[in-house]
Amino acid sequence: MGTISQAELYRLIGDANGRGERVVVATVANTRGSTPQRRGAKMLFFENGEVAGTVGGGCVEAAVWAEAREAMQTGAPALHKFSLTADEASEEGMVCGGWMEIFVDVWEVETGTGDGGQGLASK
Repeated sequence: MGTISQAELYRLIGDANGRGERVVVATVANTRGSTPQRRGAKMLFFENGEVAGTVGGGCVEAAVWAEAREAMQTGAPALHKFSLTADEASEEGMVCGGWMEIFVDVWEVETGTGDGGQGLASK
């Protein structure tokens, strides 16, 4: 899984909207120190189990997957902070040593947007 362009991101979200599916969007909101991704990196999680993009990899991405599954069920957005300190990084075999904040947002299919169609709306 690699980074995802903005055009591809919105195309995939539009496809999910067409299927009537909720989408969870995880975005790297802030970083400090050495991290696997920069601010703005995104990862999409779809109701059918597919994913696109990346917010880093390793234990951070695994934790974000878990938070995305929870958000998919509850519909609640949240900001999560992940520490990649030298001690934690060495235990996991990582080369990072900073921290990341990742915003996990839920985009719902919304009907009646006034244009006769459907749109996705952040909760």
